[in-house]
Amino acid sequence: MRIAEIVGKVTLSRVHPSLQGAQLKLAVPLMLEDLRGETDLLEAEFLVVYDSFSAGVGERIALSEGGEAAQPFYPELKPVDAYNAAILDTVHLRDQ
Repeated sequence: MRIAEIVGKVTLSRVHPSLQGAQLKLAVPLMLEDLRGETDLLEAEFLVVYDSFSAGVGERIALSEGGEAAQPFYPELKPVDAYNAAILDTVHLRDQ
């Protein structure tokens, strides 16, 4: 699981039937430098995330990827590669 930031939403003209009514968001997975504000998010890789929590632009989420992203829908099959598992209120970093 990784932390990501929502940077936009995805609008489709056609959708797979199992995703009908779902919200798809555009998110950037964050590294430690990103959480500290040391890098520019515009240079990062973007992911399309299945979002059942209606996260807004600028919010940070807990991102599940790969086979684990489809587990909340078991036994139903959904073609998702990334899933918003939680909206994060705060993220605290400590120096080690």
